[in-house]
Amino acid sequence: MVEMTAYSVKLKKMVTIKDPEVVTLKNGRKAIRGVAEEDPSSKVIRIVSDKDAAELAVRG
Repeated sequence: MVEMTAYSVKLKKMVTIKDPEVVTLKNGRKAIRGVAEEDPSSKVIRIVSDKDAAELAVRG
């Protein structure tokens, strides 16, 4: 599985996304949503390209 990272505003640093899932935002863009591995109460999201989202959806 590919390790995805995102910036956590709460922790003020880049963190690894635990249990990532591909979601579609209201404007139609794809994103990866999950929780920070270091602090499970901290939710993180990272916008990705449609190509990357499709690749992650097939793997995950």
